[in-house]
Amino acid sequence: MTSTALQAPRSARGRSTGVNWEKWGWLYMRVSGVILVVLIFGHLFVNLWSGTGVSAINFGFVAGKWAEPFWQWWDVAMLWLALIHGGNGMRTIVNDYARGKTTRGVLKVAILAAVAILIILGTLVVFTFDPCPTGGPAELLPSFCK
Repeated sequence: MTSTALQAPRSARGRSTGVNWEKWGWLYMRVSGVILVVLIFGHLFVNLWSGTGVSAINFGFVAGKWAEPFWQWWDVAMLWLALIHGGNGMRTIVNDYARGKTTRGVLKVAILAAVAILIILGTLVVFTFDPCPTGGPAELLPSFCK
């Protein structure tokens, strides 16, 4: 009977001293996952179950919701946590499967750029959203618009 030995895993990259980014990334995934579950189920409850359902979601519904700072911050927190959570997960996959150092670096920079651009654009949309645009159809505008 022959025995096969497992190969040693790839050695850790980077400095052996300093901040353990893998540990903090692992911890972030657990904490952000729990917070995201609360945020997402709260989002689903308000948008789908507490009113007349999905048929009520239109421009006026979103405008009315985003007229309150609480819901703006709720959605921005969900956006930031979800994008960073997903980006960190993608970074872990790249670290596990990309062989070359250059390939790994390029992929991680692309992930970082995508996450940063989406966070910036999403945050701008939430905080610069005008619930009462001029010239908008009156039947689609929220009730608080003149």
